[in-house]
Amino acid sequence: MAEVPALVLALPGLGWLVLAVMVAGLVRGFAGFGSAMIIMPVASSVLTPVGALTFLIMTELFGPLPNLRAGWRTCDRGDVARLSFGALVALPLGVYGLSRLPVDLFGWVVSGVVLVLLVALMSGWRYHGRLTPSLVTGTGALGGAMAGAVGLAGPPVIMLYMASTLPIAKIRATLLLFLFVIDLLMITVFAAWGLLLIEPMVAGVLLAVPYMLANRAGALLFRPETESRFRAVAYTIIAASAILGLPVFAAGH
Repeated sequence: MAEVPALVLALPGLGWLVLAVMVAGLVRGFAGFGSAMIIMPVASSVLTPVGALTFLIMTELFGPLPNLRAGWRTCDRGDVARLSFGALVALPLGVYGLSRLPVDLFGWVVSGVVLVLLVALMSGWRYHGRLTPSLVTGTGALGGAMAGAVGLAGPPVIMLYMASTLPIAKIRATLLLFLFVIDLLMITVFAAWGLLLIEPMVAGVLLAVPYMLANRAGALLFRPETESRFRAVAYTIIAASAILGLPVFAAGH
């Protein structure tokens, strides 16, 4: 047990990971999403692809727990089930793709996906059509594939729901529950394939404590009427994280 703290302290870029986790927890607690878009660009700049995903999975698995009960009362449970089913089908395909991605390409893909999503969200486009079961399931499948490949299940699902005209509280709760299910699916698949790495796994578990506290603080700050202010702050944080996560700023792997 004495070597556990040493394993964590030896991780490259640990200070940046701690900062990313704290900021991501606030955003996740407030909005119900966005934490992976903050953590992954930073983690992918200092860890290997599998290490970055291991760290993300372990951190995010525990962080949202304080907000799940309230989220369950508010979310669209049918949509959570459909999104999760789609993700379950496609997640193994993404994990297979992960094993084929070079380290540097992984970092570019992560930051690139985040920045493209950000531009789309900031454009103000809204989807006024009906969220049909097939559309929701297909979007969940795309999210599952992206989760396995680059740790970002959120982008397609966030794009669909944030571009919809649903109430922000329902969007927030639905995304929160779906992303929690994604964490459960990912840790199961990674464990089954022997991909969990001890150092980032231990770091993720330990940093889940401040992440959980930050989640709780973010939830307490949430007010439906503050949507426009939140969007501005969240977009700025996500953009900064994606830019700093580009391989040209990497601290090493």
